[in-house]
Amino acid sequence: MRGATVFLALLLCLHGTWAQGESGGETGNHITETEEENRKKEVQFEIQDAKATHDQSSSQTNISPEIWAELKELRDMAIEQMVELRNSKSKIEKLEQENTVLEARMSSSENEVEELKRENAERPKVAFSVGLTDAGEVGPFNTDITLKFIKVFTNIGQAYNPTTGIFTAPVKGYYYIRFNGWEARPSQTIRITLYHNDKIITTCFDNKDVYNLTVSNAFVLQLEKGDVVYMVLNSGYGIYDSLHNRTTFSGFLLFAV
Repeated sequence: MRGATVFLALLLCLHGTWAQGESGGETGNHITETEEENRKKEVQFEIQDAKATHDQSSSQTNISPEIWAELKELRDMAIEQMVELRNSKSKIEKLEQENTVLEARMSSSENEVEELKRENAERPKVAFSVGLTDAGEVGPFNTDITLKFIKVFTNIGQAYNPTTGIFTAPVKGYYYIRFNGWEARPSQTIRITLYHNDKIITTCFDNKDVYNLTVSNAFVLQLEKGDVVYMVLNSGYGIYDSLHNRTTFSGFLLFAV
């Protein structure tokens, strides 16, 4: 800009010189000098204005790098915030997905618990534990007899009948069966048999010539619905029970099948 202004001023000076050469006399010279002075003033003003414009442009040029630095910093901050926003959004979406999976698992677990509760509620509950008698001596007899355990301690499901001495399986399944026999009379022997329907499971025998004969055993039996289990005192043998409940018969359902 400054170079253009100077070039214009030189042109004006040359034009004045040319005009002075063209005109004649004092009047012409006076007018030419006056015009020349005016042109010089105009050129001076233009040069000053150009200088001021150049100074202002220079000032703006000096400020621009600072502004660009601030703009770059703001841009970097905006990009960083956008990246953090994307990361936060991804984390939120991941948490939402995990929460959905957790809720599904919890719902599944709750359903399983409810199913187990229903199964447990529907599952038959069977357990009995009985004692023989408080009267003391039982037998011997001339024939086998089914022992009637009349002291009922537990009879969940009412599967044991104290009138007959027989346990009847209410459902098909596996049952734990246990018994204990005791004899307190001297010179007496003991012999009892566990039956499943009409099949002998075991016979326990003791004939030592001492007091307090004891026999016992236990089994896990697979029973069909309606199968029976009972104890038999064999003919010619005796057994004993009292308030101490030493002759007992027990069983319970392990699980149905």
